[in-house]
Amino acid sequence: MLVLYETPAGYALFKLLDDGKLKSQDLFEDFSTPEKANKQVKLKAFSKFENTTDALSAVTALVEGKMSKNLKSFLSDNVSDKDTLIVGDQKLGQSIAKKLGIQVVAESQVNELYRGIRSQLSSLITGLPESDMNAMILGLSHSLSRYKLKFSPDKVDTMIIQAIALLDDLDKELNTYAMRVKEWYGWHFPEMVKLIVDNLAFAKTVKLMGFRTNCSSTDFSDILPEDLESALKQAAEISMGTEISDEDIENITYLCDQVISITEYRGQLFDYLKNRMAAIAPNLTCLVGELVGARLISHAGSLINLAKQPASTVQILGAEKALFRALKSKHDTPKYGLIYHASLVGQAGAKIKGKIARSLATKASLAVRVDALGEGTDVSPELGMQQRAKVEARLAQLEGKQIKSANATPARGKKEQSKANYQVAPSYNPAADVAVPESKKRKADDSEEKESKKTKAEDGEPKKVKKEKKEKKEKKAKKEKKDKE
Repeated sequence: MLVLYETPAGYALFKLLDDGKLKSQDLFEDFSTPEKANKQVKLKAFSKFENTTDALSAVTALVEGKMSKNLKSFLSDNVSDKDTLIVGDQKLGQSIAKKLGIQVVAESQVNELYRGIRSQLSSLITGLPESDMNAMILGLSHSLSRYKLKFSPDKVDTMIIQAIALLDDLDKELNTYAMRVKEWYGWHFPEMVKLIVDNLAFAKTVKLMGFRTNCSSTDFSDILPEDLESALKQAAEISMGTEISDEDIENITYLCDQVISITEYRGQLFDYLKNRMAAIAPNLTCLVGELVGARLISHAGSLINLAKQPASTVQILGAEKALFRALKSKHDTPKYGLIYHASLVGQAGAKIKGKIARSLATKASLAVRVDALGEGTDVSPELGMQQRAKVEARLAQLEGKQIKSANATPARGKKEQSKANYQVAPSYNPAADVAVPESKKRKADDSEEKESKKTKAEDGEPKKVKKEKKEKKEKKAKKEKKDKE
């Protein structure tokens, strides 16, 4: 048997001297020393790599389970059809058997043999010092990692992941800065906080106006509408705010500059994210939008990982804590996660949000797979537009059902409920009444009173008897105590 062993320096072909040793359980002990290792295997041929690019191409082919041209020529020159070749990788063994017609052994028992060869490699291959081998391993590993980072399709969506993370951070910082501006300037002009709600307009107005007294002489037509501008000037004349110094207003304007610059950069970042999403995941963008699609990709880790997820996972992606809490407490599981912020789910009513989220998740999982695994560099968003139309039709259908539920018609094949027959009640006839004489009424009342007294007496008798028995027992107990004393 021949053993194919790949090293950073080149391909090595060893001859196994005893074929029966392959099945022995103590095979690693035969490679404990260099002398024992040389008794088990001997080097038959060695093909050295010419340079690092040759070594890199060979390693990348081995990682993918393919046979390179150098390996094919090396095996065809040194291995005959009658020989059996031992290979460590099953995929590589299958490709060698198909292309060269060589009998290949690639089983789990082979790993122990490769482990022994690796431990005594410097003694088995002469003229290759261990220090040079370590340097080759380090250089080849660095070049292989660079190759994967440069050409891996999974790394394209890292720009989207970083952009959406930065966008969320900017939103948090922007809200913090804007609240600080409103609170700080609110001491000087508190009425302005309620009039101007938008953060960017508030910062621009404060920067342009400065002190409250300059409001009447300042033109805000580029920032505010006419109605709001007039209301702001009226509020400035009767404001109850405190007076501030020039140094205070200077620091406030600096903070307003930060708010304005961060807002402008956020707009540029959103445009960049929109363009990247349209290029990388156009179908997903058509269904759920740029922000929700980018958050789904970021939460899954990459576009490929998101494409591997089923629709049920895409639906609740982002609600993992609520899911496990519901499973632990045996409550209802969540119906949606990050997909809740999609426009189609937002348009749906409260009762049908779960159904729309489920149907949208199924369409989104199909769209992501087309975006990630579609052939060609330019993936058209036609599938996303078609699936969005189907979800919109489903939404209209469910909303139509809700409207019809109030005036619903009976289903086919079911009997209609019979209506109640309305009949006029007969009129009251006073002539049919019979008057009872007073003597008979009195007798009836006296008889009822006697019966009630009898029942009370019968009920009271057993209570008296019980009391008498208790008294007798107590008297006996007292006598017994006196006799004992």
